[in-house]
Amino acid sequence: MKKKILVVDDEPSISKLIEFNLKLAGYEVRCVQDGEAVFDLLKPFRPDLIVLDLMLPKMDGIQVCRELRKQNNAVPIVMLTALQDVTDKITGLDNGADDYMTKPFSPQELLSRIQAVFRRTLVLPGASENVVHEIGRLTVLTEQREVHKDGKSIDLTPKEFELLLFLCRHRGKVLSRQQLLYGVWDYHFLGDTRIVDVHVSHLRDKIEKNARTPEYIMTVRNVGYKLTGPAAAENLHQAAD
Repeated sequence: MKKKILVVDDEPSISKLIEFNLKLAGYEVRCVQDGEAVFDLLKPFRPDLIVLDLMLPKMDGIQVCRELRKQNNAVPIVMLTALQDVTDKITGLDNGADDYMTKPFSPQELLSRIQAVFRRTLVLPGASENVVHEIGRLTVLTEQREVHKDGKSIDLTPKEFELLLFLCRHRGKVLSRQQLLYGVWDYHFLGDTRIVDVHVSHLRDKIEKNARTPEYIMTVRNVGYKLTGPAAAENLHQAAD
């Protein structure tokens, strides 16, 4: 069966360009021009992915993302915008978008991003991961996409969870910012390594007792980050002192 993609953009020329190229690539496509229309089509169309413009009438792209994730709808989202600021990218990703593209873009690049998102979110029958990562007082449940500390649930954004999970899978290893960008976002944001730093900062605020002296996510100067246990972190802090 063809995968279904919902395109949400209020510029008809862009919608038609995206629709033409996606259909050419074998996808089934529907287009709408405002954020509210997304929710009218969720049940009848059941999209496998949404291409979502940031600036929309009625509901903007961020509001649509938030509402979808609030409803526990995990449909992958590729967000589009004419804004170039890295802060806007971080805002989109923090609110549930799986990838982010700035206009103008080539149709081939959009197709590549969509394929990358499908690869990253594909779950084969019987192949779902059901692993529990325990690091100190943290428990990360992969299948449930939940994180607990001392038995209490921690509310993470989708990207914060994926970042923590990626660090868990490579526990104890030093990972560069570029490795984290590729591992979590499956794309090289050229020059946008600040995306990693901001997400690490947000993650530390939620899982660390004191974000300034972290127990779990350690900074490796001039390289990147690594996930370690509280005891190892204590030793590192003592050595630094």
